[in-house]
Amino acid sequence: MMTDKNSFCELFSDICSVDPLHFHGYRDKLEASRTASGEKEAVLCGIATICGEDCCIFAMEASFMMGSMGSAVGEKIASLFEYATEHRLAVIGFTVLGGARMQEGLLSLMQMAKTSAAVKRHSDAGLLYVAVLTDPTTGGVTASFAMEADIILAEPGATVGFAGKRVIEQTTKQSLPKEFQSSEFMLAHGFIDAIVPRKDQKMLLAELIKMHHGG
Repeated sequence: MMTDKNSFCELFSDICSVDPLHFHGYRDKLEASRTASGEKEAVLCGIATICGEDCCIFAMEASFMMGSMGSAVGEKIASLFEYATEHRLAVIGFTVLGGARMQEGLLSLMQMAKTSAAVKRHSDAGLLYVAVLTDPTTGGVTASFAMEADIILAEPGATVGFAGKRVIEQTTKQSLPKEFQSSEFMLAHGFIDAIVPRKDQKMLLAELIKMHHGG
């Protein structure tokens, strides 16, 4: 829906999760996720054009272990930003779910810092990064690269947050508004820049890339 026909070329497809901690059942979950999603990992990265505008693009895959961020996910996203910096390209990122993958322990958590560092280098080069938050975008992805974009868009009604609403209520002993963590709530409180339905995103993204072409 977002890229021009036959323009997408996948990058870093050889980067896949392994089982560094020998976590019980993890290898089986990885294989089941690859079968269910048809993807090798929980994020797809590549280069493409959007209405003729060159860019790097990544999309997270919710059906691969709920879009969780392990070492491979962090490596692919960091590598994409490094590629975009080298070739002076904008990055468009579609996020979903994205908690740290507990089966990889601290190796998973450190991806928040690694991806953030790659985003910073891309930003320091004067290049554009647009994040599109889909439903839901939570956890470590929200606490790192999802909310570090120059322009942050979200889809209508998307859940956006770090910890879940129920966890926050139990911890703070306070009731939260019904619309808490919705994209509409985030827009009203200044956490995102606009809410854009999916059918309208392609033209807007093309305009943003064109405006910021080359930095």
